Formats: sequence, C-alpha cells, structure tokens
Amino acid sequence: MSLKQLADHLGLSPATVSVVINRAAVADTISQHTKELILSAARKFNYRPNFFARSLRTQRSLTVGVMVPEVSEGYATAVLSGIEDHLLQEGYFYFVASHRHREDLIDEYPKLFLDRAVDAIIAVDTPWHHRLRVPVVTVSGHNEAPGVVNVVLDHEIAASMALKHLAGLGHRDIAFIKGKAFSSDTEVRWNAIVKATADLGIRISPKLTAQLEGDEASPRLGYEVTSALLKSRERFSAIFAFNDISAIGAIRAIREAALHVPEDISVVGFDDIESAAYQNPSLTTVRQPLRKMGTIAAETVLRRIRTPATHAKVKHITVEPELIVRETTRAHRDGE
Repeated sequence: MSLKQLADHLGLSPATVSVVINRAAVADTISQHTKELILSAARKFNYRPNFFARSLRTQRSLTVGVMVPEVSEGYATAVLSGIEDHLLQEGYFYFVASHRHREDLIDEYPKLFLDRAVDAIIAVDTPWHHRLRVPVVTVSGHNEAPGVVNVVLDHEIAASMALKHLAGLGHRDIAFIKGKAFSSDTEVRWNAIVKATADLGIRISPKLTAQLEGDEASPRLGYEVTSALLKSRERFSAIFAFNDISAIGAIRAIREAALHVPEDISVVGFDDIESAAYQNPSLTTVRQPLRKMGTIAAETVLRRIRTPATHAKVKHITVEPELIVRETTRAHRDGE
C-alpha cells in the first residue's frame, strides 16, 4: 500500500498521514485520536515509509552515532537509556559503539560513523578532540572542542553536598575512592572534592585516598581498594566513592572485615544507579540525572541537525545534582 492509498482509505490528506508516520515536529498539532487512527491503519496494512526516499528528500540519514566506554549497569547505560528514548520518539535510528577507553577506537569510531553517513554523534564519557562536519554533543566530555556542546554535571555542588552531609554527621576522617585515570569525570570531580574539603576544614589524607584501576565496570574494583584501605589500619569513619558500583564493592569489603555499614563506616556513592535504592542497606548517593542528561544530549543534537546556526554558540549545558540520603550513612559514634 502506498502513502496515497493509505490516506484515501482514512479519508485524510497524504500530508497529514506523512507527518504522523514520519513523526515530524508538526505532528503535535494533530489530534491524538487522528494519530491513533493513522498508526493503527499503518499497522493493519503493514505500511512502512520509504526510508530512502525520505533520506533523499531531507538529505539526512536519520541516524545518530553514539560512543560509550562500555555497556553494563551504571553510568553509561543510564545515559544511553535517555538518549535512545528521545531518538526513538523522534524517529531516529542509532548506532552504539563501545570503545573501552582504547585510544585507537576513540580515534577510529567517529570515522566509521561518518562512513555510515550519520547525521550527528553523541559521545558519552569520551575525550573529544575531533573536528567533524556533523554536529557533536558530548556528555561529561570536559574538554573544549570547536563546535561541540557538552552536557555536564555541576561537580562542585555535588562534592559539597556529599561532604557537608558527612561532616554534619560528625565524620572528619574520610576515605576517598577516586575514579579511573582515564574517566572524563575523575579530575573534575577530584578538584571539586579538594575545594569542598578545604571549605569545610576537612583534611584529605593521602593514606586514605585510593584510585580505581582497570577497564571493567565492576564492584570488584571498589572492593579491592577498600580492602587495601582497611588493611592499612588507617582510621576512617566514612568513604566517599567515585560511583555507586565502587561503593557497592566497598560495602562488601567492609562486611568481610567484620565491620558494619553504617554503624562502623558510612558510605556515600555517586550516580544513583537503579540498583542503589535496592542494596542492603540502601545506598546514600549523589544523584546525577543520568537519563535526563542523555535526553538533553539527544534533544540538543537533533536541534543542531535541524537548525545548526541557531545553536552554534552554545558550548555547555549544566545540570544539577541531588543528594539522596538512604541507609548507608549515620552519625559518627563519637558524636552520638
């Protein structure tokens, strides 16, 4: 069935049917009842729009390339969820490539995306230094690149929230788990922590500072560095972890040392991944609005595809964190 035949069957104009089927921006002006009739008839008669004709007409492939470090529970997956929700809603297809922080893949994937005629690229937690002919939006890129819009969290507010919470509970000897050296957020967040501790009069001890190592996104990394901190016999009453995944590993290490969370050691994570609320005990964490950041990235890149000149001057979009207090933090024993 052709578009005209489908329109004749419904008693509507081909233009109206085309707008709904192709999810054009002006589809919002058409009543929900009419949209449902059109989509129901398209399913009934197995009508599919001619992708190649549309691509030739618009000079677009309606495809976006998305680069992520890895695909597993945690940061990248939550951001990706927001990206795909919006792209699917807008009728865009997307490729996802996982680079595992390998420099050769970070360099090669943008070229492969361009070979596949993508209209734009979104890069998540990926250093970006490319100059491309298509719009690019990064999430937590933290580096200035010409023509690139970066969606970022306000890390100074995030660090201040977490440390004020711990200080308010009487914790002064705090251990810190830094992110992996190649993570885009590691340096920015650490600088924010240094500033927040200085403002609060909290000393950062090098002996109570550990760094995640390895390219896997596993609680094992947090478990290993926390085990090492505990074996060092340096006293601390709280841990501020780089992310929720490492915080979950830290809790396991604390339990294996015959200690309790939060009675002996309080733990604060970062990100608020979906499983954080379902840990036992549930995890106190700094919430990054990860899905929202993904949605903002997708919205921004599509606007830049459609009206490139309008948004060329925008370089940063900053989102706000939120402290989610659950069961892994409590008042320091000495303060009770």
